[in-house]
Amino acid sequence: MENQPTAATGGAATGTQPAHSGTTDPSPTTPTVWKQSPVERLCYATGAGLVVSGLLHLIVFAVDGSPWDGPVSWRKPVTFGLSFGLTLIAICWVASYVRLRDRTRTVLLAVFAVDCVLEVAGITLQAWRGVPSHFNMETPFNTAVSMSLALGGGVLVVILTALAAASFVRRPEGPTGMALALRAGFTILVVGLLAGAAMIARGVYLTRTGHQLDGYASTASLKPLHGVSLHAVLALPALARVLAGTRWSASTRRTVVRAAVGCYAAAVVGALIWAVVAY
Repeated sequence: MENQPTAATGGAATGTQPAHSGTTDPSPTTPTVWKQSPVERLCYATGAGLVVSGLLHLIVFAVDGSPWDGPVSWRKPVTFGLSFGLTLIAICWVASYVRLRDRTRTVLLAVFAVDCVLEVAGITLQAWRGVPSHFNMETPFNTAVSMSLALGGGVLVVILTALAAASFVRRPEGPTGMALALRAGFTILVVGLLAGAAMIARGVYLTRTGHQLDGYASTASLKPLHGVSLHAVLALPALARVLAGTRWSASTRRTVVRAAVGCYAAAVVGALIWAVVAY
């Protein structure tokens, strides 16, 4: 994570600005002191905690010996802990390049972090109780957990869509290729969010109409599309940032980012075709 150099600015950015400043690539050999805001430190620590939770439940799975697949499985706290943790870290990092008011960025990241924790907590709780976390309407408590997870998913969609829109309203700053990487990453992320929303809507509908087993099965075809799309917003900007540390020309780095965006888009299209065929 890199923010405004404290030596150059004497403080955090104000107004509608990215947390990073400057449109030129920093020299890889130039030592710079970066400052993180409190909400960024919170997000990174929380994201790391969620990743640790996922890894710990992987150990639980190995010890318990229960099946990996199915609506009741240790797979969910593992995959959701890792995925939400990495996503929270990624969103906190890329948001620093998006031109937002400091207060807006702080609110969006804080709500996003809390929502990520609540989503993973609900899924983990149900795994330890030995009951499905999604589309489970068998008791009032299970219904409350299931619907809160669906509501939390809606909050995630709103926040991430707002960040995606902001990246297009004002051009993000950063090293060569970062603006393209961010915009492409957010666009692909929105595709993943729509796939997730479709999974939830279909599953809830089938469950509400008395077809709970069909509700669990209905999400299978969309899972590859959902999973592949979610992490473009980390992979593509990370590539742009890594390239900034090389001595390649700006033109070469831009070409590499464009090629990566094309490859990732092809993977998403492939997952979408699979979803249509498998459905």
